[in-house]
Amino acid sequence: MTENQPAKRKVKIELPKDPSAIYANMVMITHTSNEVIFDFLQVLPNDDRARLQKRVMMTPTHSKLFLNALQENMNKYEASHGKLETPARQTLADQLFGSVKPTDDDNE
Repeated sequence: MTENQPAKRKVKIELPKDPSAIYANMVMITHTSNEVIFDFLQVLPNDDRARLQKRVMMTPTHSKLFLNALQENMNKYEASHGKLETPARQTLADQLFGSVKPTDDDNE
């Protein structure tokens, strides 16, 4: 360990007796200069609402560390269970207006 590296410490994680979980199938990510905000949402079929399940805020540095940890874990998952295929990335316009179809009146 060099002089510039902080000493590694052990953190004891305390869990409640009955930890609860939430389900989210969508996340909106926004940021300020000091924070990255993750809004975990649940979208149900045939319902045009997205319900906020949890909001998690982190510093940009912790968000980058979270990104690295998530990538490392996804690599391990795919090594064990096979490569995951994801849909093609959509633009923001596609996400917001992709379900809007022109009516016959729009063609006149």
